[in-house]
Amino acid sequence: MKSTALRWAMALTLLALVATTLAFRDRFDATTLSAWVEDAGAAGPIVFIVVYVAATVLFLPGALVTLAGGALFGPVWGTVWNLTGATLGGALAFLIARYLGADWVSRRAGPRMQRLNAGVADEGWRFIAFVRLVPLFPFNLLNYALGLTRIRFMTYVVASAVFMLPGALAYTWLGHAGRQALGGDAGMVRNGLIALALVCAVTFLPRWLRKFRAQPMLDVDTLKQQLARGEPVLVLDVRDAAEFNDPEGHIPGATNLPLAELPVRVTELADRRENAIRLVCRTDRRSAQAAGLLADAGFADVRVVRGGMTAWRAMGGPVVTS
Repeated sequence: MKSTALRWAMALTLLALVATTLAFRDRFDATTLSAWVEDAGAAGPIVFIVVYVAATVLFLPGALVTLAGGALFGPVWGTVWNLTGATLGGALAFLIARYLGADWVSRRAGPRMQRLNAGVADEGWRFIAFVRLVPLFPFNLLNYALGLTRIRFMTYVVASAVFMLPGALAYTWLGHAGRQALGGDAGMVRNGLIALALVCAVTFLPRWLRKFRAQPMLDVDTLKQQLARGEPVLVLDVRDAAEFNDPEGHIPGATNLPLAELPVRVTELADRRENAIRLVCRTDRRSAQAAGLLADAGFADVRVVRGGMTAWRAMGGPVVTS
């Protein structure tokens, strides 16, 4: 109860701070920031980083701070302080969101959102690379949104620092080009980052979307329990017929539908569209491909058995031959 009250108090305080900051955001500009840093003397970099962290958490424009960093500290140290401030600010927003809302989201999320969350967590640094290199995603909001996922904190921090570097370097250099650039057009830099984002999208997006369509893998123990309870589960073995009937055998009651034949025979499973289907092969490679095909065909509950028949036999699961 105390924990819930504390979360509510923190959330309301954060909302009040954000609202106040946004109401007076016109008073926060490059000139003001420069004055704060210059007045701090040797502690200027520390003041700058603290301001950057606060700006990130309170939804102030990060591009303005980054440009100012280049003008104040030059291209090298400006990049260092900008990247440090952005990383620390992003990490703090991530932790705030995780503490305040991750459990609530996990409890309230439906099956589709759970699959989405699992897909993000499985992609890990690849997902972070994609969203950090795409300048179309709002930086401040993204930090909070990622905190609601199951991505590991250190994965988030390290990947964010690495893949924010190109943007930090570009905007810092623009700021270094002259104080007049602080009010100038950053379109050239943004276009370059968009081009980089498109390369990233070509590399990662197909795999990312496939992860979202597919549900998380199922452990052998879980499958054994489902079968032992007599749940209406279809075990679909997508190995070739020769492998299915070889001396190493198959799971009792399993249906053999080779992966190569699945696209033309998927209609045979039409009555199972809303039921549980568990996919096995020798390991889980072909099963993952089959899961993608079935997900595209609209099957609702398709899970790949982790490790396939290799793991099933290693865990002492019963097998039959025919």
